[in-house]
Amino acid sequence: MAVQRKTAAKAAAKPSPRAASPTSAAAEDPADPLKLYREKRDFQRTAEPPAQVGAEEGWQFVVQKHAARRLHYDLRLELDGVLKSWAVTRGPSLVPGEKRLAVHTEDHPMQYLDFEGVIPQGEYGGGTMIVWDRGTWTPDKEPRKSLAKGHLDFTLHGSRLKGRWHLVRMRPRPHEKKEQWLLLKGDDAFARAPDAPDVLGDATSFLSGKTNDELAAEGVIREDHAARQAKSAAPGRGKPGQEGSGIKAVKAKGARKGLLPVFLEPSLASLIEEPPTGGDWIHEIKYDGYRMQARLDGGEAQLLTRKGLDWTERFGSIAESLKRLPVGSALLDGEIVSEGENGVPSFSALQADLKAGRKDRMVYYVFDLLYLEGADLTKSPQIERKRLLEALLAQAPEGSNIRYSEHFEHDGRSMLVHACRLGLEGVVSKRKDAPYLPDRGGHWLKSKCVMRQEFVVLGYTLSTAAKRSIGSLALGYYEDGKLIYAGRSGTGFSGDEARSLHEGLSAIAAPKPDLGRKPPAGADKGVRWVEPRFVAEIEFRGWTSDGLLRQSSFKGLRDDKPPTEVVREATPGEAASTRKARVAPSAQPLAAKGADLSGVRLTHPERILWEDQGVTKQGLADFYADIADWVLPHVTRRPLSLVRCPSGVGKPCFFQKHMWEGLSPDIRPVDVGDAEPMTYIEDLRGLIGLVQAGVLEIHPWGSGVDDIEKPDRLIFDLDPGEEVTWGQVIDGALEIRRRLAEDRLESFVKTSGGKGLHVVVPLAPSVDWETAKDYTRQVVERMAADSPTLYVANMAKVQRKGRIFVDYLRNGRGATAVAAYSTRARAGAPVSTPLQWDELSEAVRADHFGVDNLRQRLDFLSRDPWEGFFTLKQTLPASRGGRKTTARRR
Repeated sequence: MAVQRKTAAKAAAKPSPRAASPTSAAAEDPADPLKLYREKRDFQRTAEPPAQVGAEEGWQFVVQKHAARRLHYDLRLELDGVLKSWAVTRGPSLVPGEKRLAVHTEDHPMQYLDFEGVIPQGEYGGGTMIVWDRGTWTPDKEPRKSLAKGHLDFTLHGSRLKGRWHLVRMRPRPHEKKEQWLLLKGDDAFARAPDAPDVLGDATSFLSGKTNDELAAEGVIREDHAARQAKSAAPGRGKPGQEGSGIKAVKAKGARKGLLPVFLEPSLASLIEEPPTGGDWIHEIKYDGYRMQARLDGGEAQLLTRKGLDWTERFGSIAESLKRLPVGSALLDGEIVSEGENGVPSFSALQADLKAGRKDRMVYYVFDLLYLEGADLTKSPQIERKRLLEALLAQAPEGSNIRYSEHFEHDGRSMLVHACRLGLEGVVSKRKDAPYLPDRGGHWLKSKCVMRQEFVVLGYTLSTAAKRSIGSLALGYYEDGKLIYAGRSGTGFSGDEARSLHEGLSAIAAPKPDLGRKPPAGADKGVRWVEPRFVAEIEFRGWTSDGLLRQSSFKGLRDDKPPTEVVREATPGEAASTRKARVAPSAQPLAAKGADLSGVRLTHPERILWEDQGVTKQGLADFYADIADWVLPHVTRRPLSLVRCPSGVGKPCFFQKHMWEGLSPDIRPVDVGDAEPMTYIEDLRGLIGLVQAGVLEIHPWGSGVDDIEKPDRLIFDLDPGEEVTWGQVIDGALEIRRRLAEDRLESFVKTSGGKGLHVVVPLAPSVDWETAKDYTRQVVERMAADSPTLYVANMAKVQRKGRIFVDYLRNGRGATAVAAYSTRARAGAPVSTPLQWDELSEAVRADHFGVDNLRQRLDFLSRDPWEGFFTLKQTLPASRGGRKTTARRR
């Protein structure tokens, strides 16, 4: 779709910009841009952030819905370490040409990007404020000069506000003390017709899902934050944690006076297929860690497992943080997790951190409050307990590893889909009106993105790839007092874990147990049986018709649950692993379903390829077999350059471009004019053959084997230098998309699996390699010329600090980039993952998706992120390397 250049500003009546009035309330002291902000507020009364100029974080913006004396929306744009601010009286409109008054107000501090709360009545701006939208913004020209001239053109990349916008200063009227501007939407793909739904119709917070009215209702249980801070800093305060929170919990609905319990039997969630609907429920993220009660009493903190075991020493850093909460006595319920390198909570990461003594990634997400300052809250409604909890944790020190577990009251199904697309474990739904009840019931329900539960370790097999190591675990569960064999798990443990498990299990050898059902013939061959002492957390993709686990992966041992309590969890009507059928990739499947892999033998399937994730050769083969319909269209029938790591990541790896000895017959030769032929594959058997050869990265040519001299796609590789923020990388990808759209070229985006993003353009194979590369070079050089402080076209590292190298050289003959859905030979087993453009956000980094969480994303997609990619046949513009631009679909 062509980008329309006609602007809403030109369609509107032309105001007369001129310099700001000397009496303008928005006039700032250049030496102290937050002076007015500071003068207007009493920080002993308001919870607003202090007036501190911050470091630039990447062209961020926020729109806050502010229910003050008059309801309005505050637009704030980051510039020079502060937020330039306008009060938009009627809120932004997506209708081009519709003028909205925007009153220029004082600059705000960067911390205001996340401010959401109640400003006390009588204070400046008294009322409730929610974060209605967040994102990044891109000015068309130098923004300081544009603001001085009174006409700022810019692009918003938010959740609700996107596309081109205009701020135009109006001629000042007599006695006006504040600058009056107009905010107008540009006429582009994100604009709406006058009769379309108003974007302001969604009244909920971008951060919390709450409305202004809900915040106002919660205000009755909040004590002024700044006043509390002043109180806690006062002399004679006493030992941390003993001065009290100031929250009158005993007055809460259902609260009773009582003594602090030693321990309470935890409330557990029952498994269901999808979250319940209706306004009686709240929904939270399901965390992937250790369930833990925190008992606070007289400045001391105890951490207790779901069986009441004291694990305070194990999580010492969490306990120290809990001591700093301003509370005399409390009982909290939550989950301790480790946030992996990609920001996704991971039980495996938590296990590794505990073993290594690493504490910097550990976080305690608190989701319930059972007792506070003499008040037993177990009979209080769930929603009341959450409100009290949020008020308590608002008093935690900034940067604390104690976090409030946010809840959402809108559609639980949508939340589950969103969580799963982000690679999280699932959602827990809780009845708003329910008291805290022990054990499982209908008051707490869990919906999972993947199938996962505990199993009893019944035995092990030996590794064929490493000495004194296990190759797989034999697993089971209890049914009517008898052990039932559930199959094996042969991936997910690191080399250290494989050796440690061998040492521990070999010491408790035992005869084969009396199993409740006889295993299928050969299923337990080679198993060395052990006493059923250990419990393992296992993720899997379903059950076979014989009652064995399918594609299971070890996540860690659990010592917070006895083996005798391990039973097979009731499986909902539709297993999470079967949801993939809801959407298929837009390309035609290439023999992925039911492919005969009997002739593709994996030697040493227990060989660990990613030590930190414990992904074995068998695990990689299972991964590719499971996503075959997605990955095969991007790697078949193309010359391939391969990154081989026969001994795994961290050991010697090398590029392989040509045929070599011992190749599977499913990996075929193709003549590209070199002295030796290159390789290509036709189907899943060929892909598994690459796995057998230790291939961890697949880099296809931009052309197929049927016409290697005519590329059918272009690729722009955004490689950020040091000090480049992720937001700037996103902006760079969007800038490429905008420039391509001006040439009427549709583009697609994917994570690189490394540090950056790839923008990909499908083509009709109609131009040669030099023409294709020349076009991409011109696009990149124009970007670098227009924004030399942001982009560079030269690959020299000395020029890349603080800038993004936009690599167009990937489009030369023989040059390659990693394929969509290919793994990367990097720590964490990341995968280069296609996204929809509107999925670009701070939450999804370049290595966010990997072998451990990509499949659940694909299970929950409503459509292929690159829908139409393989049917879109585009040609380059005649003025820059090709014929007249056209786009047609097959």
